[in-house]
Amino acid sequence: MTDELKKLRDAIDQIDNELLDLISKRASLASNIGSLKTDGVIYRPEREAQVLRRLVEQNQGPLSNESIESIYKSIMSNCRALEKQITVAFLGPLGTFSEEASMKQFGESIVPMQTSSIDEVFHLVETYKAHYGVVPVENSTEGAINRTLDLLLTSNALICAEIILPVHHNLITNEKDLSSIKKIYSHAQSLSQCHQWLLNHMPSVEKQSVSSNAEAVKIVSKEKGTAAIASMRAAALFKTNVLIENIEDDPKNSTRFLVISNHPVSPSGLDKTSIIVAAKNQPGAIASIIEPFAKHKVSMTKLESRPSKTGLWEYVFFIDVEGHITDTQVSQSIKEIENKASFLKVLGSYPQSNLT
Repeated sequence: MTDELKKLRDAIDQIDNELLDLISKRASLASNIGSLKTDGVIYRPEREAQVLRRLVEQNQGPLSNESIESIYKSIMSNCRALEKQITVAFLGPLGTFSEEASMKQFGESIVPMQTSSIDEVFHLVETYKAHYGVVPVENSTEGAINRTLDLLLTSNALICAEIILPVHHNLITNEKDLSSIKKIYSHAQSLSQCHQWLLNHMPSVEKQSVSSNAEAVKIVSKEKGTAAIASMRAAALFKTNVLIENIEDDPKNSTRFLVISNHPVSPSGLDKTSIIVAAKNQPGAIASIIEPFAKHKVSMTKLESRPSKTGLWEYVFFIDVEGHITDTQVSQSIKEIENKASFLKVLGSYPQSNLT
């Protein structure tokens, strides 16, 4: 070992010792804060968002902002667990993008609760059997997840955070080449998100949709002549090889997830508010409903319609706006809309994702 190499390694060891000491001090302070809380709420998405934004603003490299977020989310997750391990429900099994989104938001120091449906995630949160639930709400390629929108309309759960997860699909198989693959398993949405790639490279191969990408890999790990479209994590969990990486048609493909809970979230300084509105059945009703946002200079970032299921050709509208429900402009806008609408429900105010 050269003197220069030893000197650099000794410097790293010294920094590691200092980091360990500082992390331990941070954990002690976090534990003290936990003992002062009186409402029993352990996870504060608004506070964690503020911490991460500040650190990203101060980051000068060489680590990327995403790396800084990942490191500090792991630290915060472990510090949070000193108070209490929180339970997080998501669409299972292990290896799904829902699990990946859960770990991205909460870190690994949680009690994961795998479910077989989005309905079950809502039920576990509503009945206080899970502290939080993570549900997909829209994909940048395929659009809205309608079941989540329908459940938001009827559920008492509140949105307390959002997660934007870049979604990369991989061809996973124990076969050595494409010519040996006779059947491909995946979730229907993933098959759609890789439609053009499959058409170009495997047009005659049978495609079969299954309940989840992780289930697809589980099948492929045991069945010869087959392949799955899924994540790297799913491949690792079932010890199956990745033949081709990133086969999604859109390299910017991402899915937006919502975190649901039973408690509201305080302002973080950069927030979003989601509402559901039903317009009265009269000419110009929609334009009239969204007019207060323009009047009060509130930026609307999403407008999605869904059948109300209460009458033929009646619709409700899911609207996202920038700002917190406690912001004057947002609250005034919503009050005016409530007077014009036949129905209005506030789904929650929550920190905007850094990737929004």
